[in-house]
Amino acid sequence: MKKTIFLASSLVLLSTFAMAKEVTIGLPMPVTGPIAAYGQTAYEGVKFANMLEPTLKNGDPIRIVLVDTKGDKVETTTATRRLIASDKVVGIIGALTTGNTQQVLSIAEEKKIPVIAPAATADKLLNGKKFGARVAFMDSFQGTALASFAIKDLNAKSAVIIIDQAQVYSLGLAKNFEKKFTELDGKVLKKLSISSGDKDFKAIAAQLKELNADIVYIPVYHPEASMIARQARQAGVTSLLASGDGVSNSTFIELGGESVNGYLYTDTFDYTQPPTQRSKDFLDAFEKDKGRRDIPGFTAQGADAYFIMVKAMNECADPTDSVCVNEKIHQTKDFDGVSGIISIDESGNAIRSVVIKEIKNLKPTYKGTVNP
Repeated sequence: MKKTIFLASSLVLLSTFAMAKEVTIGLPMPVTGPIAAYGQTAYEGVKFANMLEPTLKNGDPIRIVLVDTKGDKVETTTATRRLIASDKVVGIIGALTTGNTQQVLSIAEEKKIPVIAPAATADKLLNGKKFGARVAFMDSFQGTALASFAIKDLNAKSAVIIIDQAQVYSLGLAKNFEKKFTELDGKVLKKLSISSGDKDFKAIAAQLKELNADIVYIPVYHPEASMIARQARQAGVTSLLASGDGVSNSTFIELGGESVNGYLYTDTFDYTQPPTQRSKDFLDAFEKDKGRRDIPGFTAQGADAYFIMVKAMNECADPTDSVCVNEKIHQTKDFDGVSGIISIDESGNAIRSVVIKEIKNLKPTYKGTVNP
């Protein structure tokens, strides 16, 4: 009789395993190339979240597939098409920068595959996109948050803005910073232009020294921002330097060295101020496994994109129904994320807080939080 019961139990277990259906999430991210730091840190968050929550509630295993985009738009397009056609992904987390995320969205929209962008912040990113969402704030919020902080908390009265004309991200942040700064009676002395890939900023540095603004706002990605900081300080510029979340990684500090001490920037998260219980639990588990808890904002955002995607899958009768998963993502309200409380509106935009940080002794330090 016992053998019969054991055999029946074994058959039930085998049947359960046989019925388990692997669900795949695709990750088109830059893990090599000039913006590799963004993809590497976001992927670390997704990967660790997958380790913590490797299956759906029904027992289906969750597989994550990373494809390196090298930060290139053509590579991003190829990666996204491969993930959808060959890997049969139910959802996508990526890319990182606004321009590359636009490439992902244009393809996923056609195939009705939901996308959660961990870090793309351009205001118009999701316009006309039914299958796009994000866990990052929009530029209109982070740009205005820093402008307000500069005037109200730092008593800044004048600013110079350095804009990368080739990046939607830079243009959007610059526009919103300038609008809020002038609304609060600040004066923008001049707007200076650069292009991605530039390395010689001596002429820019000379103008910054002459203008001597209270704050220089540099809404560009970390390779250029670090070199601007170095060359500005070498030229004797003493103005406060500030950026958006494009410098939110350790590579920026490594490249900038002592020149970025005192640098101010906006971010989504600070590990010394865990905003939710999930955040505390994630940091505890991460420290136990990795021996550290100083994760950057993009790691927390990658994890949040994963957890929200999985939550949406769990809320669908069929977790491989990408249309249902997309609907559930857009119904996210007051989600206790690693990086904070996140709601996602009908357009896919995240409603969340902004964290202000300052680099001190070559380490990011918490300055304050601006709530929506």
